[in-house]
Amino acid sequence: MKKYFCSLFILLAFVFSTQGQEMRTAYVGAKIIPIVGNPINNGFLLIQNGKIIDVGDATNKSFTADTKIVDVKGKVIMPGLVDSHSHIGEVAGADGSAPIQPEIRTLDSINPRASSIQRAQAGGITTANIMPGSGHLDSGQTLYIKLRDDANTIEDLLIFDKDKKYMGGIKFANGTNSLRGSGGFPGTRAKSVALVREQFIKAQEYREKIRKAGNDRSKLPPRDLGMETLVEVLEGKRVIHFHTHRHDDIMTVLRLKKEFGFRVVLQHVSEAWKVADEIAAAKVPASIILIDSPGGKLETTDIKWENAAALEKSGALVGFHTDDYITDSRLFLRSAGFGVRAGMSREKALYGMTMANAIMLDMQDKIGSLEKAKDADFIVLSGDPLSVYTKVEQTFVEGNKVFDRANPKDHLIAVGGYGATNDRLIHIDCFDSDFGGHK
Repeated sequence: MKKYFCSLFILLAFVFSTQGQEMRTAYVGAKIIPIVGNPINNGFLLIQNGKIIDVGDATNKSFTADTKIVDVKGKVIMPGLVDSHSHIGEVAGADGSAPIQPEIRTLDSINPRASSIQRAQAGGITTANIMPGSGHLDSGQTLYIKLRDDANTIEDLLIFDKDKKYMGGIKFANGTNSLRGSGGFPGTRAKSVALVREQFIKAQEYREKIRKAGNDRSKLPPRDLGMETLVEVLEGKRVIHFHTHRHDDIMTVLRLKKEFGFRVVLQHVSEAWKVADEIAAAKVPASIILIDSPGGKLETTDIKWENAAALEKSGALVGFHTDDYITDSRLFLRSAGFGVRAGMSREKALYGMTMANAIMLDMQDKIGSLEKAKDADFIVLSGDPLSVYTKVEQTFVEGNKVFDRANPKDHLIAVGGYGATNDRLIHIDCFDSDFGGHK
């Protein structure tokens, strides 16, 4: 009897200890590209409760009886892609009232049910930096989101730091975009920088007033949302994502960084190949875009596919972005292929799609590679990630499948067609005949 009660106690303890826990799932047999570490030809990825439990060689590997086994032989698994510059979610930022508006929050202008978010899932993107436009010197705060499924509100997509604050940066720009010469906007590059410099000096003075006030609230300056945001920038709590193209504009950003000590990620940098050594020496990361149909702005005339290779050779941290719709999120993987085609190493090209961008978003401890304790964000590919014939078959965010090419609805998003961009139909049923779809 004593033995019986002992066994019963152990069983009940096990039941209660596992309540609320998801079953362990092992994806077995695929070639795994962990990004950090060498590829594993016959690998396994073990996940539970949205986290990676283990990753390694599946040869002679055994799993506990309560583990669900998913056979993915012949496939390739790699981390979910991280897009360090995107405009999905119908995002908007500052208006035409002023050239510098740091108080603007893109959090307040993103549609979490937009079909563009599902397009990104179809492209294997699991995390994105959602940016306002670049028609201002500062168009507002950016937002880092996880592309979770079935989002009801934007709060369902937020990512929080260790202080329980939702994560994001701030968007700045120089070059031709903000040159209007009226309505308070600059007419020259020199005036553009002068306006930015003035705002950072004001932010320094605002911060000093707060310091001097100490605990005496009566001495605090009037609250200023814009200044509060720029103080976060000065203190390194918020990264500047700086839109810039020409080599002289890039050098201007590096001078401002040195003067005010802020952290910055260079965005686009079409002429980075001209000043790659200077970028590397400043220890500034570059988020670049590689396009197969150059055109548009005159300041991008000298963009080269060799941009990525030049930055890698110089020792700079380089990642890729879509600037969606400039590059459709569904085609993001080809950016790595373009980089390799023009001389970038395979390893750094894939790193630039994942881990490099995670570092730029201060999320290297959460995402970007397949390592123990990281979020279970990963994609299942039909073949080599650099092949033009390869398709994203499945996308997982925190262990949850958010895209499956075998699902007719998801296939519609991946390839386009009737109903693919209709937000309402997608979230109801694109194939419900009551809404004009197809059975």
